[in-house]
Amino acid sequence: MMSLIALPFLGTVGVLLCITLASYVQSLTGFAFGLIFLALVGVFDLIPVEVAANAVTLITLSQTFFYFREYPLTDDWRVIRPAIWPSLGGVVAGLALLFWLSDSALYVLKIALGISVVGSAALLVMRFEPKTEIDPPGSFALTGLLAGLMGGLFSTAGPPLVYKLYRQPLSLPVIRQALLMMFGLSQLVRLGIVLITGQFTPASIAYAVLAVPLLFLVTRYNRRYPLKLSSMAVSRVAAGLLLMAGASLIATSL
Repeated sequence: MMSLIALPFLGTVGVLLCITLASYVQSLTGFAFGLIFLALVGVFDLIPVEVAANAVTLITLSQTFFYFREYPLTDDWRVIRPAIWPSLGGVVAGLALLFWLSDSALYVLKIALGISVVGSAALLVMRFEPKTEIDPPGSFALTGLLAGLMGGLFSTAGPPLVYKLYRQPLSLPVIRQALLMMFGLSQLVRLGIVLITGQFTPASIAYAVLAVPLLFLVTRYNRRYPLKLSSMAVSRVAAGLLLMAGASLIATSL
């Protein structure tokens, strides 16, 4: 019989492997770390979804801090302002759903996460056709609300914002600034709420501490030894991983 000491050890090794794979996908695509990590730990039932989501919150905040330390914020990020308040309201609503579902309907939470992951896979292989004019504020507000809900539930607000911003007539540096500004603000609000409500555990800090150096090492490895694939092929590989993880999560939850 497997000893009681071996079980936590094997679980931690499994979480580290999930972090490494999620880090590699993010180094290829620029996003999706949280979705891959949450999907994998959910499929293998390694740690609770809420613990993993809180770890992703800390990781996202650290990434945002280091980015803006290297690349100071400019006024161009203001294109995303109409989405800010709806997004923060969505974070509150998403966290309320997380607390409720994690106690009463965990399988529904995992199915919702699986659907989000599959949707992100579809976004990766879509061809974005940039518009000639910026969308109206109401459209950004609706996107912000949806992103906030995902951010509150899974600490992964990326897919709706990525889809919206990449269709705007904006440069890549502006898109990245706007995305990271939204991620940083929503994660700060999320972290404050989970701390106040007592939903934050030391385990989330431990996994975040483990993840940050792994993210750095994997990103550095990918820069030194990049895949000899076209950008479209890279997107398809990453989308395939997301699709398998999301579908597996849905299947195991059902």
